[in-house]
Amino acid sequence: MPERTRYLIVDGHSIIFAWPELRKLHARRSSLAREALIKQLRDFQDWTGMRVVVVFDGKGRKVEGTSEPGDVQVFYSRSGQSADAIIERLASKYAKQFELMVATSDSMEAQTVQACGAERISPEGLRALLSTNRKSL
Repeated sequence: MPERTRYLIVDGHSIIFAWPELRKLHARRSSLAREALIKQLRDFQDWTGMRVVVVFDGKGRKVEGTSEPGDVQVFYSRSGQSADAIIERLASKYAKQFELMVATSDSMEAQTVQACGAERISPEGLRALLSTNRKSL
């Protein structure tokens, strides 16, 4: 049986507020914290080949996604919808098809994605995962 494609789905604001250095950047300007997180995730994706999707709470009228081919996929939820809802929908739709790991500090979201068959990783676990890959270069 062929190996399933691996995806890391990141609850962007959950991680930003869990990591002190990103929380500090967010206090100055939220876009700085988002860019810093995306850069680390892009490096991780480049090193590991694991596909990365990051979802942020948005303010628009529709779900927006941005991505260059082969780049980290970035989604912003629409106004009135949480990033959690998008992540849970992705997990329920794709957990059987792909190997999913979801990074979040939200315990309710973690239970939901695990019930769908995805693995949950804490913000601290994500930090360890990213730093392990940096050391292995």
